[in-house]
Amino acid sequence: MNVAQKQSPLASKGTHIMQRQKVTAVFDIGKTNKKFFLFDDDYNEVHREYTSFDEIEDEDGHPTENLTELKKWLLSVFDSVLNAKKFNIKKINFSTYGASFVHIDANGKVLTPLYNYLKPIPSEVVQKFHSHHGDATEIATDTASPTSGMLNSGMQLFWLKETRPEIFEKIKYSLHFPQYLSYLFTGIPLSEYTSIGCHTGLWDYNKKDYHHWVYAEGLHSVLPPIVPTQTSIKIDYKGKKYAVGVGIHDSSAALIPYLLSEKKPFLLLSTGTWSVALNPFNDEPLTTKDLKNNCLNYMSVDGKRIKATRFFMGNEYKLQVKNISDHFQKPYGYHQGIKFNSDIYHKLISREDIHFHFESILLKRKEIERTQLAAFATFEEAYHQLMIELMQLQFETIKMAIGNTSIKKIYIDGGFTDNHIFVTLMANHFKDHKVRTTRSPLGSALGAAMVIGNQKLDRRFLKNNYKLQKLVPLQTTN
Repeated sequence: MNVAQKQSPLASKGTHIMQRQKVTAVFDIGKTNKKFFLFDDDYNEVHREYTSFDEIEDEDGHPTENLTELKKWLLSVFDSVLNAKKFNIKKINFSTYGASFVHIDANGKVLTPLYNYLKPIPSEVVQKFHSHHGDATEIATDTASPTSGMLNSGMQLFWLKETRPEIFEKIKYSLHFPQYLSYLFTGIPLSEYTSIGCHTGLWDYNKKDYHHWVYAEGLHSVLPPIVPTQTSIKIDYKGKKYAVGVGIHDSSAALIPYLLSEKKPFLLLSTGTWSVALNPFNDEPLTTKDLKNNCLNYMSVDGKRIKATRFFMGNEYKLQVKNISDHFQKPYGYHQGIKFNSDIYHKLISREDIHFHFESILLKRKEIERTQLAAFATFEEAYHQLMIELMQLQFETIKMAIGNTSIKKIYIDGGFTDNHIFVTLMANHFKDHKVRTTRSPLGSALGAAMVIGNQKLDRRFLKNNYKLQKLVPLQTTN
């Protein structure tokens, strides 16, 4: 879908680019790494650049994204590619993490920091919200968003209205992070489904509209018009025309290559700081039990439910690996070379003990007051035990995401595909499924390129581009 052509607010006079290789440009913005990719017409990566920035602090001293430096980098990288005249960029799109708003005034000026989704919300603000708008469980069920503080980005808007009314009154538009990056190039404020639907607490999945509390608070007036995620906008930048996408939430973007090339139902396990199990073939409404176990819905590019579960696995993993490293006086990074050891595994599971007190995971399980490492003779034993305990939670979250659907294939992507113990345990826990790891580092960037493209894919795309590896369950004997 194309909307009206608009002069970019960043545009300036310049010369035309010589005709070179036609490509789609994608900015893929994570919490840590900021990436820029160019893809050819067959979605092969032909260029990439990475950078990272130190976080700055908001007015309360909480860490936040450095939007000023990010904007400078976006323009610098884009202009450098244009000036090199090696590529002919035809399309541009953006993929970013969710649960983040950029608030701008009538002149496009950014009014606040990009508040960190881990920033706490004062309890009195939360209490006032529910006293005005209803029971927490009911709202969480309607919006398919477990109560999660700032991770429910709709609560960021309510918090801002309550605690900084003088700032809130100046807001013309509140843009989800991917749409803000698109706005930098187009000057057109828009919303799209994947950003609205990712645990924001804004969207009523039953009504297929913003929840009644959004209208009651008048927040709909600062939320831009909603367009399909496939929308592109024609702009003129330095004398050349481009089609600019409206951006996409990274988790939803990561699904797109699989959806376009895999015909049978599957589950995608995206691993990293968060471990997110995404089932695009499960559109069941969430139950109270689901919400208590951190189930949620993401939204597809066409506004449909995607059942998902998440837990803070990667974050907890880092905390506990540091504890193990300190206990056994090993440098952090020693764990990276450890392979699955069958003897250690069978020894540990015969005990059925819990040894780790998880510091950042809230999922229910048998718990202990503090981590107990004295029972282990070696780093390797303690590390295997950590992976066993994390896998117990991972197994349960995946089962909840599968629900009653006939999923027989699981794809694993992200950082934990390199963890030999993790992928071995995944294969063992899901013996009745085809479990595959993927080796593509492109993930959400590739999905962002595809969502504004028009080409269809066949099943060979995953095999040829994602370096799929079949995982084999453990043998039944030592």
